[in-house]
Amino acid sequence: MVGSGARLPSLLEGFQLTRNQWSFLNGLSRDYFDFKKITVGRRHCILADPTTCKVRNWIVETSLTDFTVFHFGDTLRVESCTKETEIREKRVSGKITHSLYKTVKELGVSDELTNKVVDILGWQIDFFRLQSGDELRIIYDEILLDGKAIAVDQILGIAFEQGGRIIYAIPFDEGAGPEYFDADGNSLRKAFLKYPIEFTKIGSRYSKARFHPVLKVVRPHLGTDLSAPLGTPIRAVGDGQVEEAGFREGNGNYVKLHHNGTYSTGYLHMSRIAEGIRPGRFVRQGDIIGFVGSTGWSTGPHLCYRFWKNGTQIDALTVDLPPSKPVSLASKGRFEFIRNEKLRCLTEIRSN
Repeated sequence: MVGSGARLPSLLEGFQLTRNQWSFLNGLSRDYFDFKKITVGRRHCILADPTTCKVRNWIVETSLTDFTVFHFGDTLRVESCTKETEIREKRVSGKITHSLYKTVKELGVSDELTNKVVDILGWQIDFFRLQSGDELRIIYDEILLDGKAIAVDQILGIAFEQGGRIIYAIPFDEGAGPEYFDADGNSLRKAFLKYPIEFTKIGSRYSKARFHPVLKVVRPHLGTDLSAPLGTPIRAVGDGQVEEAGFREGNGNYVKLHHNGTYSTGYLHMSRIAEGIRPGRFVRQGDIIGFVGSTGWSTGPHLCYRFWKNGTQIDALTVDLPPSKPVSLASKGRFEFIRNEKLRCLTEIRSN
């Protein structure tokens, strides 16, 4: 098992490698394996001669499904391997009792599913203001390794019932990859993600008058504080160019993105800014730009997320954004066939 602070020499301590073999390892391209990014907790295995301790093979787990094999025979070589997995469709349903997270946990499903649902329906449903009795039904593919679920592959359909209203999410591909549409064929995708970090909880909302916990005065709080553990990755909510990236006293480590002539977003109090994020760089929606921290005027780990429209700060969670294009007329018939089948399957889940 790889421990904290492990480096290449310590991982192979006690085993015999020739100078040529060390040179081979140290000269490897990062495309094969970056020893500086060995993840704590990953397993590795050394196969060596029991008498001489000369290494024959070194196997390093790089993810749950991937591993790298270093061969130290007559020919030195590296082999990237992937464990065999399988995909299984799963259908779940549950009624909201306290929160979406609690409901999904009770269903025995990972937080990854929650985050995917929130990214798909984030602009249609306020997940911070759910009501007891709201009902969620999901069809999705999960990835299995050795018979055990390790990840969510793709959401195949969602029905969320709230106050007598049902919101559907139907995946449909018009040639550029699957997107999600409601039952009428309207796109659920907006130009921006609703949340820059995985779904968590709101510590403080946008307000024109809030008591500042550090300055001890009432002043406007023109952002949304999202509570999250130290080091949680922060995502760019949309495509854009880095306008600012650095340290400012009150903001701490922060990044500001310019998305277009109308919108900009800001991310404050980071523990650190992601490598390569500097003014002028272009980022894509979902790129990691930093990590949650408590730098600047902050009393604990959180992200202060800010949103500008035409140069004025507004509430990021209530901004009205235009959706992407609906299903085209040419694809309408094919969409309706797929939609009807998905609605039938989602209804069957409800009746169980």
